[in-house]
Amino acid sequence: MPRIDPPALPEPAGLGRRMPLVMALACGVSVANVYFPQALTLLIADGLDVAPSTAAAVATLTQLGYAVGIFLLVPLGDRLPRRPLVTTLLVVTAGALLAAGLAPAAGLLAAAGAVVGVVTVVPQLLLPMAAGSVAPDRRGAVIGTLQGGLIGGILLARTFGGVLGEHFGWRAPYLVAAALTALLALVLGRTLPAAAAPVRDRYPALLADTVRMLRTEPDLRRSALYQATLFGAFSAAWTALALLVTGPHYRMDAQAVGVLALIGAASMCCAPAAGRWVDRRGPERVNARCTLATLAAAAVLAVGSVGGVPGLIALGVGLLLLDVAVQCSQVANQARIFGLRPEARSRLNTAYMTCSFLGGSAGSWLGIRGYALLGWPGVCALIALAAALALGAQLAGRRSRPRAKDPAAAPAVAGSPAGPRR
Repeated sequence: MPRIDPPALPEPAGLGRRMPLVMALACGVSVANVYFPQALTLLIADGLDVAPSTAAAVATLTQLGYAVGIFLLVPLGDRLPRRPLVTTLLVVTAGALLAAGLAPAAGLLAAAGAVVGVVTVVPQLLLPMAAGSVAPDRRGAVIGTLQGGLIGGILLARTFGGVLGEHFGWRAPYLVAAALTALLALVLGRTLPAAAAPVRDRYPALLADTVRMLRTEPDLRRSALYQATLFGAFSAAWTALALLVTGPHYRMDAQAVGVLALIGAASMCCAPAAGRWVDRRGPERVNARCTLATLAAAAVLAVGSVGGVPGLIALGVGLLLLDVAVQCSQVANQARIFGLRPEARSRLNTAYMTCSFLGGSAGSWLGIRGYALLGWPGVCALIALAAALALGAQLAGRRSRPRAKDPAAAPAVAGSPAGPRR
């Protein structure tokens, strides 16, 4: 498939210091549209007089749509100018949210929710756009800033949906989200830097190249493997946590899980710091420390099986450590892949995020089954195993790479022009 030579393509205009904050806010508002329906299941069931399982399908279809949208729409970021693409997707998202808020039946609500998920891929377009708009020595910090906004949106989405839905009904979060998304489309349409499309490949070629790069780009494969394993551990822990907290060890209600989820707010603050660390030390060191932190989190979380106050404290500390490790690893991995092929950053992100979601889905499935067979210690063993696999892959990759003999040959921080293509 022919591609325009990357060096001949101009990079987008610089972002300055304030634009990353605007883009981080946009990431948070956009991704919240995928997660706030999770807090509305019972309200939707009561409001539309359907079974809770039917209402839960709305949130499930929204998340499934998000995964589909990442694979089908994000590669277009390499083919179409990103500013009109982002604003168009936001307008469509706002329309789908409005349709969901006015839906008279569960079937129409589920269909509208699926559309919301498919088109709510703006964060995955803004991240490669931001990475290509700054100097390599600022790339990690900017990615960390946007990742912090993304984490904040995920954390606050359930609170937004639950509080607003409890006081004003399940339709209110959809209608308010529609208004906020429409406002965001207007703001980004006026503030995002304009840039020409990097390539002119046809759409089928973009999708094919997305899959092909997993074979041709070793650093992409490594990054995808690292994050798939750690995100799988993260998903296993959070999926099984509700079973532990509401079970005989604690006998608490499901709201306790929401309180524990707020612990992850610390990872929102740590993501920008991780980005600056990546800029100074490189992604490999950050990945290694994140993997070790995940192993430590598994050991601390295992104490949660004792129950009582000591168990709750262990759960809080372990979940905090796990959240920080996974989110900082995400920053390191994206900083690495965005330095590989400037003309293909959206396709690189598509391949990477698809693998990450597959790892998370596998982790959720294994977490439930591990808990059923061995209880909470089985889940903690699964987390430790995932971290051990990631650590083994990192050690194997380090041995397979030749040691640099001079600075010019040394691997640079992800994205640095001085680093060799591997």
